[in-house]
Amino acid sequence: MASRTDQFTSPDYFLLDELLTEEHKLIRDSVRNYVKKHISPIIEDYAQRAEFPVQIVKELGELGCFGPTVPVEYGGGSLDYIAYGLMMQELERGDSGVRSTASVQGSLVMFPIYQYGSEEQRKKYLPKLGSGEWLGCFGLTEPDHGSDPSSMISNFRDAGDHVILNGAKMWISNAPFAQVAVVWAKDEKGEIHGLIVEREMEGFSTPTTHGKWSLRASATGELVFDNVKVPKENILPGVKGLKGPLGCLTKARYGIAWGAIGAAMDCYDTALRYSKERQQFGKPIGAFQLQQKKLAEMLTEITKAQLLNWRLGVLMSEGRATPQQVSMAKRNSCEIATNICRQARQMLGGMGITGEYSVMRHMMNLESVITYEGTHDIHLLITGMDVTGFNAFK
Repeated sequence: MASRTDQFTSPDYFLLDELLTEEHKLIRDSVRNYVKKHISPIIEDYAQRAEFPVQIVKELGELGCFGPTVPVEYGGGSLDYIAYGLMMQELERGDSGVRSTASVQGSLVMFPIYQYGSEEQRKKYLPKLGSGEWLGCFGLTEPDHGSDPSSMISNFRDAGDHVILNGAKMWISNAPFAQVAVVWAKDEKGEIHGLIVEREMEGFSTPTTHGKWSLRASATGELVFDNVKVPKENILPGVKGLKGPLGCLTKARYGIAWGAIGAAMDCYDTALRYSKERQQFGKPIGAFQLQQKKLAEMLTEITKAQLLNWRLGVLMSEGRATPQQVSMAKRNSCEIATNICRQARQMLGGMGITGEYSVMRHMMNLESVITYEGTHDIHLLITGMDVTGFNAFK
């Protein structure tokens, strides 16, 4: 497939750039340029072949997209959450799978090791993860336990200077290529702990998940633990219970809130450009009322989401954002992005289903994004419980 030229122009209807610092804009533009040069020309081909472009791991590390909020001395960028959000927005504008690679590495692998790990663990793992020398993954979801992680059956038992880990995890981004996995499992008392599992540990395997119609350029697999010996120094000492993995997911969901808007912006920009060029009944389709209605509604929803994300970023940087606020932003971004992709696909007609345009790929990707790291309905119930005080989960 011939590579295409990326002509993306970012919508900014309410002049939100004025709310950003010069550093924010510099970071955003560097990631945007990277996506234009290195992701857009190749991503359709990789998605069609359902292959992960493994070279991006090193590139994203060099660009600073892994763990940007982690301190510099541990291989991060010491940046604020607006900068992190903008990076994720631009990466997902290219492809949700590319953003997933960065989200998992930063929020689900580097963050727990930094936040809950020992100083030895931080020094051993974080610089290699930050640079992209190593790729990491996060093991929480199990074949029979998705939205209810407290029912996990992966477990470990004490065996002297190490523990013996057994169980399996499913739908794990980065798994087939990861050198390191942050895995959540129960001890003999039934308490949940995080363990750092390394690729070469005997009994640890990562079978690739095949047959996906979504996130086809992202590597997805299982984590299988068959009596894996994990040294006790690989257990994260700083947390126990579900608050460990859920704290990581809050950070990752924040990145998704920004990322999904990137996909929406790309679909809107594609549809807008197409509407000015495609002629029907003697004039561009953008001159017809129904097409203008679609474009106006897309832009309105993108603008509202940009404002929501910006405010959430400020609160995150100040340490004041709640997990419930992050849930609302994740759910909102996924919903509007999914709707915008579908509207854009209709505007492009038959061309909308081809790899010549990014719209159908975004549309298929977002079907995963709307489900992973908390399904659409779960995030709705999180908001519902927050405002009513009633738990509707059980």
